Amino acid sequence: MSLSDPLGDMLTRIRNGQKARMSVVLSPASKLRTNVLEVLKREGYIRGYSVEQDRPGVQSLRIELKYFEGEPVIKEVHRVSKPGRRIYSKIADLPRVYNGLGISILSTPRGVMSDVEARAANVGGEVLCKVF
Repeated sequence: MSLSDPLGDMLTRIRNGQKARMSVVLSPASKLRTNVLEVLKREGYIRGYSVEQDRPGVQSLRIELKYFEGEPVIKEVHRVSKPGRRIYSKIADLPRVYNGLGISILSTPRGVMSDVEARAANVGGEVLCKVF
């Protein structure tokens, strides 16, 4: 089965898993997905993740979801730049999610990072998704 938007698939798995109050969700592994999960972990939106070997040459990500007082930490997550329409942003035009309460995740020349890190590094890039 091929996916046209693997990152969007992972974000949907996280969204659906939190609605179902699951503690762990699984997703196929890739470098981009791993980098996005690293940003989510660093910013405190997920408890953690690990890469598991399903069979030789096939890996999956085990994502541990995070809850606070019974409510999911991630209230909203949606894809901004899609395969049919890429959205790029200059450093001056980086979007603020809920006036800084949420984050945007960007793919920059220096790697995948949050909007706060991108402003500190003074780089723009492709806006992958917004998380609140």
